[in-house]
Amino acid sequence: MTCPIDHTGPAPLVLDPFVTDLDAESAALRAAGPLARVVLPGGVTVYAVTHHAEARKLLTDPRVVKDINVWGAWQRGEIPLDWPLIGLANPGRSMLTVDGDEHRRLRTLVAQALTARRVEKLRAGIEALTARSLDALAALPADGAVDLKAHFAYPLPMSVISELMGVDAAELPRLKALFEKFFSTQTLPEEVPPMMADLGALFSRIVESKRTAPGDDLTSALIAASEDGDHLTTEEITNTLQLMVAAGHETTISLIVNAVVALETHPEQRALVLKGEVPWENVIEETLRWSTPTSHVLIRFATEDIEVGDRVLPAGEGLIVSFGALGRDEAQHGDTAGEFDVTRTPNRHIAFGHGPHVCPGAALSRLEALVALPALYARFPALALAVPREELRNKPVLTQNDLHDLPVRLHG
Repeated sequence: MTCPIDHTGPAPLVLDPFVTDLDAESAALRAAGPLARVVLPGGVTVYAVTHHAEARKLLTDPRVVKDINVWGAWQRGEIPLDWPLIGLANPGRSMLTVDGDEHRRLRTLVAQALTARRVEKLRAGIEALTARSLDALAALPADGAVDLKAHFAYPLPMSVISELMGVDAAELPRLKALFEKFFSTQTLPEEVPPMMADLGALFSRIVESKRTAPGDDLTSALIAASEDGDHLTTEEITNTLQLMVAAGHETTISLIVNAVVALETHPEQRALVLKGEVPWENVIEETLRWSTPTSHVLIRFATEDIEVGDRVLPAGEGLIVSFGALGRDEAQHGDTAGEFDVTRTPNRHIAFGHGPHVCPGAALSRLEALVALPALYARFPALALAVPREELRNKPVLTQNDLHDLPVRLHG
């Protein structure tokens, strides 16, 4: 006997714009079923896929697309241009927002520039940047708390992605301020349009400077990249540059921060790693699963009704992928899914996505963490949190599992 399909389900779960307890919220999403209705900040209702198996299916389903014009709420004018999350829902034309042949075209051109060889070439630079950051940490007063995020986890990924993309270091303070507003759920509506305009102007200026004076960087490579005579447009290059800088530093910051928090709150796991009994690769993969850097990814749209378990993702509705919920799905990771365990094997998570839109910068993020974390603990083996775990404050960012700061004592 087939159960009737429920097109509505229970009342939607309102996502906390302040992200005060992401673990509890992720648990509530999983409990709501593989497809849950949720209310985003600003009162926008969409659906969330919250279980691993269903997410893998939807992320490869051609009926789930990135074209915002499929979204019924957008068509009806219900999504204002000053919505705080508009930059994530409608970031402009790039490989992030197209599907099928157009996506393959853009991603192929990007992949020609972001090759494994280019990423590996960055290793020496990452090691040098890490060493300089650790020297700067060591020069700080030894008897007080240090914000490890501000002094280590932030500058390293931002410097790496800026070098990769050819962004002048002089632009970084302005970028930091703009991206704070871009990702925050607390950005005032009147601040959204000028913030988006400022970001667009900044990245347009970078692209034009690279047209005039190309360098050994990804932006210059994107300008030069072609396939069968097909070049990226200026809009596509500019939006891809913004996408890569935004995603390329935020994810890695969170990965480094979350790995440190996980190790410092699980001393027995930390001991295994520092004694060399468990490789650092395991720490990275378990952190990606258990405390995933990306909590929710906005946004895809259903071109027709799609069955998800005993429910339906209706045509024209928006879909977010709740990676924070997926990472602790017991159906995928067993009864210990809620535990941090660096010895876990196998560890088949999808923290960097799945399917055609899987994150192209995954290898770079892993490489940065694999260089940074062992170097940090080799220099400061007695490193410890300076405050209890419950006093660490999440940033009001829907898409990133991120902290305001990470106070630590470098010498225990």
